[in-house]
Amino acid sequence: MATPCDANESKTAEIAGFSRREFVGAAAMTAGGIAALGATTASAQEKKEASTVALDWNEVYYTNCPLISASNVDQELGWVKEEYAKLGVDYAYFRSRRETNWYPHYIHNQENLIRFGGLFPPIHVQADIRRTRLLGATHVPTEGGCMMVRARDDFYRMSDLKGKTIGITKSQNSIKNDWWRIQEHQGILLMLRMNGMTERDVNIVDFPYPDDWYDEPKMLEPLYNPTEWQLNRDHKHDLAFRPLETALLEGKCDAIYSQSKVFQHLQEATGAMKAIEDLSRYPDWTLQVANIPAVITCTDQMAEKHPELVVAFLKGMIRVGRWANEHKHAASVILNKQTYYLDVEDTYRGIKDVEMVPNLSPQNLASIVIGKDFMLKHGYIKNDFDVSKWAAPEFLERAAKELVEAQWEKVRQEKLSQPAGRLG
Repeated sequence: MATPCDANESKTAEIAGFSRREFVGAAAMTAGGIAALGATTASAQEKKEASTVALDWNEVYYTNCPLISASNVDQELGWVKEEYAKLGVDYAYFRSRRETNWYPHYIHNQENLIRFGGLFPPIHVQADIRRTRLLGATHVPTEGGCMMVRARDDFYRMSDLKGKTIGITKSQNSIKNDWWRIQEHQGILLMLRMNGMTERDVNIVDFPYPDDWYDEPKMLEPLYNPTEWQLNRDHKHDLAFRPLETALLEGKCDAIYSQSKVFQHLQEATGAMKAIEDLSRYPDWTLQVANIPAVITCTDQMAEKHPELVVAFLKGMIRVGRWANEHKHAASVILNKQTYYLDVEDTYRGIKDVEMVPNLSPQNLASIVIGKDFMLKHGYIKNDFDVSKWAAPEFLERAAKELVEAQWEKVRQEKLSQPAGRLG
């Protein structure tokens, strides 16, 4: 566990009156420092278990996060399903089976599952839980994070927060990675640093919360498309996904981290909050690792025993990514149903310069290393690993090659089947 940054004793801040979807309390406040940031001990909450459907290699399941990726576009297009149909393999959303709960999304304990989602959980899996393969990544390098305050408070720059309280979440769910806390922690430290400040200049307060919506009976009913749960929960306005917002508005803290563009514009649209710092405005791309890039991972068992299943998924991702690149407005309509941008036009502005075909470019890999190193330094993972060895570019290369070959064969057949024209 990370230690406080100075010798001040921790104080406990008791906050009551929050609903179940909000916070149940605040704890571990260190005057002038971060109290117990980093990995936390297992909470007293009853430990949940991850359950999965029985393994059948004639089935492949996918899971994704509500962010920018070709997978989130494909859940409406269905092109990956087409690739698996060619192999006689069924392809479905992992929560379409009642036997599978939400936790495989976080700990990847399902062999025939492919995940395309936020960066921090798969880093945790690779470091401390099991071997996986890194297959591709999509980065949106304008979402690093911003500092939100109440709109009418007399705060206009980071230095105005000296001696003030910045809230930070602390999940009490012991089975899953506390990815949102990691993102907040990283962003807060970066914003302080960019303004010549350190954690000693502010009070950073833990706000524990249940983080247990995954276990609600209605959320365990089978879902056949991720859009179903997002629409059912009105996710753009569901405070389960913005748990510190209530604490800020009720004056229990003076500032909170939010993701630039995503979340930020929803919060500003209420008229109750404003941003006084925004990492996305800086030219330094290394400041933008806010649980991104989104990465594709599969288990080592799938990669080693059934590489054709990995390649089929990536062929679909390449096709969908190319389509999204050529039809950004159409892709924005699809993505707006799932992500946390304000609306369709806001989504378009967020993705218009994004390469939607996943890749393992040197810059993407460097961004992943930044995220991994932060987690290691602050105790969010126990074990280090080499990202370059985690990456498996051969699957993307094979997928691209097979698509080119298939297209050439299609063109060749079309040319050969045409009747010869008259000479002269």
